[in-house]
Amino acid sequence: MSGSLPRDVGTLTGREQEFALIASSALPGGVVSIHTIDGMAGIGKTALVTRAAHQLAARFPDGQYFVELHGHTPGRNPAEPSEVLARLLTDLGLDPSSLPPTLEGRRDLWRDRVAGKQVLLVLDDARDHTQVEPLLPGTGDCLTLITSRRRLTALDGAVGLALDVLTADPATELFVALSRRAASNDAEQAAVAEIVRLCGYLPLAIVLLAGRLAHHPAWRIVDLAEDFAAAQDRLDELEAGPRAVRVAFEMSLQDLPIEQQRMFRCLGLHPGSEIEADAVAALANVSARVARRQLEAFYTDHLIEETRPGRYRLHDLVRSFAQAEVNNDPPEANARALDRLLDHYQGTAAAAARLITRRTRPTQGHSSTTSPLRTSREFSNEVQALAWMRTERANLFACLDHVTTSGQRQRVADLTESLAGLLERDGPWPHAILRHQGAMAAARDLGDRLGEANALANCGRISELTGNYGQATELQLQAQALYRQIGNRLGEANTLTNRGIVCERTERYAEALELYRPALAVYRELGDALGEAGTLTNIGLIHMWTGDYAQAADLHQQSITCNHAIGNRLGEARALTNLAYVRMRTGRHAEAADLHQQALTLYRDIGNRLGEATTLTNLGLVRGATQDYEAATTLHQQALDYFRDLDNRLGEARTLTNLAEVHAWTGRHAEAADLHQQALALFRDIGNRLGEAEVLNRVGMLSLKTGHVQNALDIFTEALDLARAIKSYPEQARALDGTARSRIEFGDTTSAVTELKEAIRIYRHLTAPEAETAEAYLATVESTTPIN
Repeated sequence: MSGSLPRDVGTLTGREQEFALIASSALPGGVVSIHTIDGMAGIGKTALVTRAAHQLAARFPDGQYFVELHGHTPGRNPAEPSEVLARLLTDLGLDPSSLPPTLEGRRDLWRDRVAGKQVLLVLDDARDHTQVEPLLPGTGDCLTLITSRRRLTALDGAVGLALDVLTADPATELFVALSRRAASNDAEQAAVAEIVRLCGYLPLAIVLLAGRLAHHPAWRIVDLAEDFAAAQDRLDELEAGPRAVRVAFEMSLQDLPIEQQRMFRCLGLHPGSEIEADAVAALANVSARVARRQLEAFYTDHLIEETRPGRYRLHDLVRSFAQAEVNNDPPEANARALDRLLDHYQGTAAAAARLITRRTRPTQGHSSTTSPLRTSREFSNEVQALAWMRTERANLFACLDHVTTSGQRQRVADLTESLAGLLERDGPWPHAILRHQGAMAAARDLGDRLGEANALANCGRISELTGNYGQATELQLQAQALYRQIGNRLGEANTLTNRGIVCERTERYAEALELYRPALAVYRELGDALGEAGTLTNIGLIHMWTGDYAQAADLHQQSITCNHAIGNRLGEARALTNLAYVRMRTGRHAEAADLHQQALTLYRDIGNRLGEATTLTNLGLVRGATQDYEAATTLHQQALDYFRDLDNRLGEARTLTNLAEVHAWTGRHAEAADLHQQALALFRDIGNRLGEAEVLNRVGMLSLKTGHVQNALDIFTEALDLARAIKSYPEQARALDGTARSRIEFGDTTSAVTELKEAIRIYRHLTAPEAETAEAYLATVESTTPIN
């Protein structure tokens, strides 16, 4: 330490905002006299204050002092405040023999000597607030800059400035400047971008790696990037004599008590990217309260970063350091810690899964460990359960990856089963299929027939959602056979239901009822109200698609009542949506809109995006039917985005059809035709013939409206044949209505009236609102046109 500052840093990038904040304190009238600049090791604290001190020195003519406190200097003890004060006072010209003997005396003398003077004091690498408090001047004419790896929150009057890692552009600029390489082509620019990313944008790491490149003119940037990416321990690459990222991290770790050092090292065992108190409590085998307190201490010491309240992450290089350090601990202790962590995630996921499932899942109560699984929390409802799963999703799948690669097959099967509900709700479904296939293989290797059956059924369910109906049926049949072999009637009923859904999707309605009815009987026999309510909804859908709206409404109302009684809000929302659809089809639009809004609220409350998307497009149908086309378009577009995010092709096709209809109503015929063709291709690709018939009828009506009468007649005829084949009476009526209107244009009123009367008969049977329009049209035809 002396009255002069150390040499200024050559290159400082990405700190303009922080520098401006410090500089503003030195202006006349500046109200801040103490700045604490904190951040993790290697973040560039000293570089920033050194640059600031040089730039501001002229504003402090009475002296500039740079004090190294050695809070984390290898081989050095932290500087004692009393000794620092002695050196400061000596620099001021005081005779060493006349220094006060006590810390308090020296502190008071120091403050007296600088009172009223304009002094700049830099206290670099402070250990804690007790080390710096005696060194602080007592007046506001001085500016004090303190750097520390610890957040010095206990310093009264100090303004904290926490440094984060650099962003990508300044990090790149720093590397290019220090490496003295231009990075003039795309390959070199990409290599630099990868290098600074692998450095975690940490200035010290970038400085060290750039320095190595600068001292090896024969090295190529691209080669360095490849070597650094392939390095097993990147910290080994980040050394230059006494300056090393690893050494900086080691000094931070050594500041901690022994038991806290072990807890920090355990963080390196975590397979995921974020940590929170419950997981750390499991790792360290402590209470959540203790873990929470220690995480806050790690955060204060800049060993971890807070991503959101209560959740933390390790910088990539800090994670590498923790992983390397924990590998030096006894393997048995590490294995026990990791088992506790996996038990925590697996047990809590199982507890959450019980609340978010669509129907009761078959279980055999086995555990992948010899002791009961650790459940760190309980959930009172599905909203809490789903929120936890979504928050921990990345960690849960990181754990699943870990147990997969480490060959823990029972954990693979069990954890995947617990995640089935989350995968069904949020997808992405191609990813879900791969996960269930992994669980299937693991269970099969173990001879776990129930686990294999569950995985088959889960995989079949996702196949159905993606429109692969043939594969879905085959997987459900395999699952059903296994359930039957082991005598699991609940599982068998679930597969009957799943097969019925496939039949309903492919318009095999009679076959679907033959599957739903025995499933309903089993659910009732087992007292499974969840399964019963869901099957009532499914049977109601069959009656809805075949035009028996009265029976459909009754079944959906029963399902609403049953689901509400057991608190199953997902099932209640589905039944409300379906009842709303029935009401719309029978012309009761206000009631339909109200029911859809109730369902939408429930879906959003429980975070079900698939249900939300379905309800949005159905509500769009209601808005379109009441000529609120702007609202209808917005609703359909929102739903379309959701369905595409989920890779739900059936929902996408239906929504494209609905959106096309709005365009047709508003005269945007070309856009409507294009959307209809997209929908038709999707329906045909997934084998949904009801959707195909619906689109054909709408395309026929659009062709008729735009004057392409022969094309309209051909399309309506194709739709009629298809509707009769699948026994869809609503689409039969619409196709007959369309062929009749087409024939009128050709003057064939005899055939037209016959077809129109048949359409009206079906409309009336369905109590469909189209009956009134068709009857009015028939009356006009019969009164104005002689029948040939």
